[in-house]
Amino acid sequence: MNHPGAGKAGTPRLRRDAQLNTEKIKTAALDAFQERGLDVPLEEIAQRAGVSIGTLYNRFGTREALTDVVMADVAAERLSDAVARARGCPDPWSRFASYVELICEIQATEPALNDIVSRRHPDASRLAAVCDETMTQARQFVEDAQRDGSLRPDFTLEDLFLVFVSNGALMRIMAEIGAGTWRRRVGFTLDGLRTEAARR
Repeated sequence: MNHPGAGKAGTPRLRRDAQLNTEKIKTAALDAFQERGLDVPLEEIAQRAGVSIGTLYNRFGTREALTDVVMADVAAERLSDAVARARGCPDPWSRFASYVELICEIQATEPALNDIVSRRHPDASRLAAVCDETMTQARQFVEDAQRDGSLRPDFTLEDLFLVFVSNGALMRIMAEIGAGTWRRRVGFTLDGLRTEAARR
């Protein structure tokens, strides 16, 4: 005689349990990443979810796979919103400057998005695709402002990425300093990117 719940009769229950564990891990990971960034120990996420670390690895395999599942849609929404808000500005310079400020604000206030914008986990393919799409939009802001004559002509998309990488690094090491200090530094950066600054 088969043990109750064994074989085919037990399969639906096992599938429900596995799905429940997967959802618990995703919820715990989202909370942990948003609180502390993408480098939260996976053991901590498993503990928050009430599962073993082995279960987490069985469901997701790698940190990058977990971050792709949990954060890609969140990142796409937040970064797309920044692009849309910047597009609403009235002229090329204000669109470019607004975009830079909005991305830096995201970095200052959302640890997980800071790590994503800084591309600290490049093997997370879905997150990389989201960032690539956002930088494609950023290229248009840069080119429009340069054609307008307001953004210095030697500024490149790679320079813009370095602005975000350096801002992200400062956010991580200066987290305890006043929340608004990043705005002053970004203001200095933008002042230096105006065409007039390149002529001095």
